[in-house]
Formats: sequence, structure tokens, C-alpha cells
Amino acid sequence: MVGADGEQLGVMDTVAALRMANELDLDLVEVAPMARPPVCKLMDYSKYKYEQAIKAKEARRKQSLVVLKEMKMRPKIDQHDYATKKGHVERFLRQGHKVKVTIMFRGREMAHTELGRRLLERLATDISELAQVDSPARQDGRNMIAVFSPRKSAITAPRSAHQGDRPAPGQSREQEDRGGQAPARPTRPPTGEATTRRTAPVSAP
Repeated sequence: MVGADGEQLGVMDTVAALRMANELDLDLVEVAPMARPPVCKLMDYSKYKYEQAIKAKEARRKQSLVVLKEMKMRPKIDQHDYATKKGHVERFLRQGHKVKVTIMFRGREMAHTELGRRLLERLATDISELAQVDSPARQDGRNMIAVFSPRKSAITAPRSAHQGDRPAPGQSREQEDRGGQAPARPTRPPTGEATTRRTAPVSAP
């Protein structure tokens, strides 16, 4: 039996424990049911649940969501593809995401895994200002993997996916699609005005 202030009250039967809880206007809560004998504590259970909810809310507020992105490369990647994929890795890092880079080997490339290690070391050097190595290059079956995490100084506010897709103020979506010009409207005759139709003269037989 544990008191409301954490003091040890020793072993007592259930009836005596309930009587003490009623006298103190507290709840008798079983906190260790698997112990022998089971351990109970005197507490204000409603207050306890409220405090736990507040702590959980604060923990969620301070928790930052970390997403693990993945970028795949081949050991013999050309310079243009390398630059493109490195740009994607840098963008992920600036958005605050971790990045797992996977080098994929095929066939006889497994005999030259040092090419993949050199490629990962090259990438680590190229992005050293933005990232630090969380997990160095390691072989995983037919792949070689390294994980990079962003430096705090490199994280910037992520750009909205829809930013730049909105029309200018005072401009409709249709105007934007036409380069700012208002859409052409079909002309109709004024209401009440008769329309004339010319026909070729027909000569009498």
C-alpha cells in the first residue's frame, strides 16, 4: 500500500485500504497488479488523469515529425543524374527530413562494391554543409545504404506545394490560363431584334 505522498503504508487487507481511501476522500488505484502482493496507491484519480493528459499534450507539442526520405542511385551513375539526385537530397534536408541513400548493385557490379562506397563518401562530402552522417555506408544484401540527417542551421521553412499555383489578385483562373486576357465571349443578337437571312433570288420559269 502506497500513500498519496508516496509513503509506504505496508501490507493491509482490501477492506482496510478502502476504508482509509474513503476517510481521506481519495481513490484506491491498483498500480502494480502483477506484483505479489498487488500494489495499490491512494490518489485523486481524476486529477491524475488530467495531469497525464496535460503532459501528453505538451510532449506532442514539443515533438517534431521526422520523415525518412529515400534516394536510390546506381554505382555507375552519370554526372547529370548525380547532380539531379543530389539536388533532391539537399531539398529534403532543407525541409528537415532525414534521407536514406541506397546504392543498388546488379549482376557483376557486386564484385565492385567499393564504387558504391566511394559514391556515398562523395555525396557525404558534397552535402556536408547541410547534413551529418547518421549511419555510415553499410552493405545490405545487394544494396549499400547510408543515412543522413539535416543540420539545424540548414533547415528552412518548407515551400507550400500549392504556392505559385494561385492566380494573381483580381484575376480568374481562366484569365491566368489565357495569359491574363479575359476569355472571349460569343456574340449574340440583342434581345428582341430579328435576324435576317439573305437568300438568292429565284427567277420565275
